Amino acid sequence: MEGVAVLRQLVGQIQELWELYGSFCPDHPHLNPRWYLLDLDNSSVEDDYCGLIMGEKSEYLKMLETNKSPPCKRSRREKNREKSLVSSSTAMEQQIWKEFPEDLYEGVIARLPIATFFRFRSVCRKWNSLLTSNSFSQHFAEVPRVHPWFYTITHEDVNSGAMYDPSMRKWHHPSIPFLPAKMIILPVASAGGLVCFLDIGHRNFYICNPLTDSFRELPPRSVRVWSRVAVGMILNGNTASSGYKIVWLGCNGDHEIYDSVQNSWTRPGIVPPSIKLPLSLNFRSQTVSIGTTLYFMRAEPDGILSYDVATGVWKQFIIPSPLHLTDHTLAEHKGQVMLVGLLSKNAATCVCIWELQKMTLLWKEVDRMPNIWCLEFYGKHVRMTCLGNRGLLMLSLRSRRMNRLITYDMSDKQWQKVPDCMLPRGRKRQWIACGTAFHPCPTALA
Repeated sequence: MEGVAVLRQLVGQIQELWELYGSFCPDHPHLNPRWYLLDLDNSSVEDDYCGLIMGEKSEYLKMLETNKSPPCKRSRREKNREKSLVSSSTAMEQQIWKEFPEDLYEGVIARLPIATFFRFRSVCRKWNSLLTSNSFSQHFAEVPRVHPWFYTITHEDVNSGAMYDPSMRKWHHPSIPFLPAKMIILPVASAGGLVCFLDIGHRNFYICNPLTDSFRELPPRSVRVWSRVAVGMILNGNTASSGYKIVWLGCNGDHEIYDSVQNSWTRPGIVPPSIKLPLSLNFRSQTVSIGTTLYFMRAEPDGILSYDVATGVWKQFIIPSPLHLTDHTLAEHKGQVMLVGLLSKNAATCVCIWELQKMTLLWKEVDRMPNIWCLEFYGKHVRMTCLGNRGLLMLSLRSRRMNRLITYDMSDKQWQKVPDCMLPRGRKRQWIACGTAFHPCPTALA
């Protein structure tokens, strides 16, 4: 505080000197008034009181920089009156913020961007404790979130993730120390700000909040499955605080449900005989959840398999796929089942979006990538992976010498290129292997 007081006194002295001698002298026109300019506005001083004085002086300095006539010399009484007004307004602002209601604090902070919120946590212990506050959790749940984030795994380091914030168009590189370091762990589903991970051997499940490192390793399953499984995740209520359920499904029809409230796996029954086994599941397509219903993509025959976790009812829909379609995956937008995939014919390749028509159970094309972007894929063998399938899609398009990340907003049908993913202080671009979308929630507990 002593240094701040000295700096404040120095600024005051400089201010008085400018008022007494800062005017441009017409008797010496060869003197450049810019020589006298002291750039207080661009200084890095962070003290609020100094900022007030600098803000008061900035307009005067701008007048000098544009060669305008400075104001006339003021009397001592006017200067004293102005200083008293500044000090009284500062004291009033401090009193207002001191008596600011606590519930309004939480409501304001809950509406900050997620990245900004975590910077505010370092202000004081009280703000840092908001993560465990029930009232703040309620405020945060009431704020609508437009776009999800994306948690991805890179080819260069499969044991660490990279998160993409589409609103800020920025990559973050979190560290989750609780995940096994000597095993490849892949994100397979998400709900309520939590991400579900499954090891590459399809044996162990893990739940984590990538923002806070809240972590849980699920108990062993009662059924040993050595083949690939499709995984879905839903919430018991509106937020993760009410619990969640995880469903895995194998090609032979075996399936189990994990309940976070009971912390156990259960076998609800068998797949009805009306559903043809074995299931030719499309593991490139992530499971879509709408309410309490999970949707799995299957082939032979082409279509969708649905399972209502609340009622235990299975349904099968035979839906022919569009011609010349590859690398297709399910998506969801405002409760509608969507389809995204590569449409390849001859040497031309394009990304297309379809919507499922409920009456006819047919796919209707609703949009496709701009032609100027599709020209980049002409004559190339392109593969596509969908990293997020909820309202905002992230698509990874790869060929031998190309790797493009693109987002598609289903609401306004806008295509946008994603900036390269690079490690902090690194120059090498990271290649995205897989990922999933999740709605960031700093209060969600695994």
